Amino acid sequence: MIDVATLSVIRRWALREQLSIREIARRTGLSRNTIRKYLRAGEAEPHYAKRVSPSKLDPFKSKLSGWIKTEAGRSRKQRRTVKQMYVDLQALGYSGSCNRVAAFARVWHEQRLVAQQTTGRGTFVPLAFGSGEAFQFDWSEDWAVLAGVRTKLQVAHFKLSHSRAFYLRAYPLQTHEMLFDAHNHAFVVLGGVPRRGIYDNMRTAVDRVRRGKERDVNARFAAMVSHFLFEAEFCNPASGWEKGQVENNVRDARHRLWQVVPPFPSLPDLNAWLEKRCVALWHEIEHGKLPGTVADVWAQEKATLMPMPRPFDGFVEHTKRVSPTCLVHFERNRYSVPAPYANRPVSLRVYADRLVIAAEGQIVCEHQRLIERNHHGAGQTVYDWRHYLAVLQRNG
Repeated sequence: MIDVATLSVIRRWALREQLSIREIARRTGLSRNTIRKYLRAGEAEPHYAKRVSPSKLDPFKSKLSGWIKTEAGRSRKQRRTVKQMYVDLQALGYSGSCNRVAAFARVWHEQRLVAQQTTGRGTFVPLAFGSGEAFQFDWSEDWAVLAGVRTKLQVAHFKLSHSRAFYLRAYPLQTHEMLFDAHNHAFVVLGGVPRRGIYDNMRTAVDRVRRGKERDVNARFAAMVSHFLFEAEFCNPASGWEKGQVENNVRDARHRLWQVVPPFPSLPDLNAWLEKRCVALWHEIEHGKLPGTVADVWAQEKATLMPMPRPFDGFVEHTKRVSPTCLVHFERNRYSVPAPYANRPVSLRVYADRLVIAAEGQIVCEHQRLIERNHHGAGQTVYDWRHYLAVLQRNG
């Protein structure tokens, strides 16, 4: 299986920066054939939990990883070879093959090389950003009246670091599918994709924070980054000033937008209003550092952004079993499925605004996603009468 982080870097260098395969091979230390294999693979598809067979190397991976790291810091003449480390592992009780040890060492070195290229050393926060260089992202929690009810919302904030053009989109939850949907809309409104994205260590992006700038990035988030061909950077913990522009935008939006937001019948209506207001404010706000308004500087920056590709297919997948009454359960709500799939497993693909149910490689049905519950706090049931025609015909 291809490492998503490595694939993302290679795709960005080849497709966005137009580097040659020879140059990418020089930067990463990988062979040109390996680079070609990565590029032929295209985008990384999401991989979900599968049965994993235990390896004889598993109990020794921590020890072996430490050895490889120690040897990497020594001169070439002083380093132990893979075969020597294999013999030392045998002395500790390892009974597997040398090829398994060699494969582990190869993957370790590949990931180290990519990490050095992507994170670099001496990382600093620039005082000024070049045109098309970066955007910053953050979430906030705000309130609006929707369908007559005061509703708590999770708001995605994007801000171009050079022109300071910003975009807001509201959601009921902070989940992966909401995050992906926000990126799809933001890059359309902002006119393209910058070279870098700056984030905090939010759970929808980072599975684990390690030392320094090292992060275990969520595989689905990494797939989105690879799709849009930008580099994701993460702030140090408790260092919100590293994305200070969007932090300021969250504060400013409270009085520019949320204090004057009118009631709306639905969330899509609110988001349409937010989009129009954001663009209108670009024309009203002076840039401050450069001549003209935010809109004036954005008009120049737009030419340096990568054109928006097709939207990222931002679903999160779950395996569900259809009930005998032809229903699948998700977030306390129930959705009907065609009767032939009763008591069978299906794939539930969760998007920000809809649920798509697939089986045997084909789309079975689709429903608008429900987030709210009824007045008593219980879930709701969504039926499509056509899903029960087979049952009615059989009983009739």
